[in-house]
Amino acid sequence: MEIERKFIIEPKMLPKNLEEYPHSQLEQAYIITEPVLRIRKKDEAYILTYKGEGFLKREEVEFPLTKAAYEKLLAKTEGNIITKTRYRIPEKGNLTIELDVFHGIFEGLFLAEVEFPDEDTALSYAPPQWFGRDVTEEAAYHNSTLSQMQKNEIAKLLTAAY
Repeated sequence: MEIERKFIIEPKMLPKNLEEYPHSQLEQAYIITEPVLRIRKKDEAYILTYKGEGFLKREEVEFPLTKAAYEKLLAKTEGNIITKTRYRIPEKGNLTIELDVFHGIFEGLFLAEVEFPDEDTALSYAPPQWFGRDVTEEAAYHNSTLSQMQKNEIAKLLTAAY
């Protein structure tokens, strides 16, 4: 079970020393979006992920893939391939902020996710001051939704985000 909250980060509020934090290069695409069936390349690892319905709390199961399997499945995906750098920033209470800096057609989008051990911790979480609006319940900011957006919708989303 995945329990997480998601926040918009304004460009001017980004931490200045991002490269000092551990980070990964991600590429991901969607085979289907309801329920979510996603493939991801994370540095040199390949992963197939199933995600159930929901926003704050939802089922998530991951399976390892070979590079060959990833490439075959990539040909079966539809929509936008999402590329981003994910920074892992330590947070109080043994939590980790996963800050996504998007590239390509989503350049200029910055989202932070924090995963929690339980719903009570998630609901009582006080985000740091550099976080913007909580978009946990806004489907538009789910990567599966981003993968289906047209260029004009992306431009509108980026304008409305800040």
